[in-house]
Amino acid sequence: MPDISLNHLAVVVDSLDEALVFWRDALGLAGTGGRQSIGDEGVDVAFLKLGDSRLELIQPTAEDSGVARYLAKRGPGLHHVCLEVSDLDSKLQALRASGVELINEAARERDGRRYAFVHPGSACGVLLELYERI
Repeated sequence: MPDISLNHLAVVVDSLDEALVFWRDALGLAGTGGRQSIGDEGVDVAFLKLGDSRLELIQPTAEDSGVARYLAKRGPGLHHVCLEVSDLDSKLQALRASGVELINEAARERDGRRYAFVHPGSACGVLLELYERI
């Protein structure tokens, strides 16, 4: 298995219900676990199967969340790209040593999954999320 692979693309939306009408119902992408509320980030998310990866739909639920500010400033659309790596700590260390600006200096964890974000200023304008492969 390659060291880096695509895990998901994330799209910020005004309404998960409306977005699901297009992505799930019109395009036929299958859900992979329903909706999930992530209170500490002020968002609700839904994942849809997209080949060997997934599409994450993100709806802000708190007006002061980073995603809500992103949506207000840029509107709906692509929010971030998530890549999987085999060793997240080593990857973060290598990126830091290369002068890459990290949003998360150390890995965070949610639902048994370790992740960290790379600042768009260091990733050609793309907000990049890194998952540790499980």
